[in-house]
Amino acid sequence: MNAFTLLKADHKKLAGILEKIDATTERGVKTREELFTQLKTELDIHTRIEETIFYPALEEADETRDITLEAFEEHKVVKTLLGELESLGKDKEEWTAKFTVLKENIEHHVEEEEGEMFPKARKVLGEEGAETLGTRMEQAKGDQKAAAAS
Repeated sequence: MNAFTLLKADHKKLAGILEKIDATTERGVKTREELFTQLKTELDIHTRIEETIFYPALEEADETRDITLEAFEEHKVVKTLLGELESLGKDKEEWTAKFTVLKENIEHHVEEEEGEMFPKARKVLGEEGAETLGTRMEQAKGDQKAAAAS
């Protein structure tokens, strides 16, 4: 699987979890907690493979350097919001408001990656490079899921 296919599949999965959380209410605390835990796990794995494998492959090329640095910064914002959400009661209005900000940040990030970064990255990596990265990312993802399960 190439890197872009893998990342797009992750993005789709994350969008589904975000929508499920968005559909909950303050009264659905248990459901929110379960979905939020799932979101954190998936985001952790996804951001880790992007930050350790995908982005470093793009960071040195002039065509992708700026957008890659921006993506790293967007990850920091998402991690901060996740930490803040973790410490809030899932039944609070503040949690709902902050979750909306998180969701919008993630949606913006995905839009930018798929719409701007990926086309540039395809040129930088080429088909073979995208396949090689995809294989490495798939392996790392499997390793992280196994570690999270143990």
